[in-house]
Amino acid sequence: MLVGACIGLTGIAGFLLPIFYVSVLTLDPVASLALAFSAFVVSGILGWPAYRASGDLPLRECGWLALGSLVGAVAGVFVGLALPAHVLTVILYIVVLVSGTTVLVRMRPKKSIKLKDDAQTGERSVAVYVAVGAVTAVICAASGAGGPVLVVPILMLLGFSPRSAVGMSLLDSVAIGIPSAIGYFVGGSIDASVWSLLLPAFIGHGIGTIAGSMNAHRINAMVLKVIVAVGSIGVALYKLAGMLLG
Repeated sequence: MLVGACIGLTGIAGFLLPIFYVSVLTLDPVASLALAFSAFVVSGILGWPAYRASGDLPLRECGWLALGSLVGAVAGVFVGLALPAHVLTVILYIVVLVSGTTVLVRMRPKKSIKLKDDAQTGERSVAVYVAVGAVTAVICAASGAGGPVLVVPILMLLGFSPRSAVGMSLLDSVAIGIPSAIGYFVGGSIDASVWSLLLPAFIGHGIGTIAGSMNAHRINAMVLKVIVAVGSIGVALYKLAGMLLG
């Protein structure tokens, strides 16, 4: 629920879910990825319609991005299932460390850059969006990264406004999450007890996402991003150090 609220408020923090499932619920990495991607589907479905309603969601580009992500996610699941559990755990912590650092770096003051309008971004080749979707989906599906933390900065580099980038990334997280969740649940020989966590995970994440979206204007999102990023870096460093020294 807390991670869902952070996503609703700021568009980030999804990458924390697999770590929560591994560290707090002591699930194995594959089961953690299955639950996390199921939750990402919920937050994506609940989050993107608001951006469409406000005119910040270019459907053409979203379609090609999602197409690439569907293919990339399938490939990423095969990579994730092929890796030994301890290697996958290390990758999860490294992704959290890099993601938290990326959030802080993106918050640094930058020189004003003129963003292109939808007409100009629409001139880009279809292959660009398919490639971005495929490459980021492979990384996300194999590591448990939520999607927006990787996709948003790339879309902004392509010229989309921050709101459009966040909205597109939320819809894209559905395209990544569906094949990833199915792949890990079907191919991961997951225990029945993990399946029983699916509904509570849906409900908690969904409530958090809706609550966060409804209260985004009341909370300083910048402060929350700093807290999430610093906390993520701290947890990742602590866990990685423990694995190296242990």
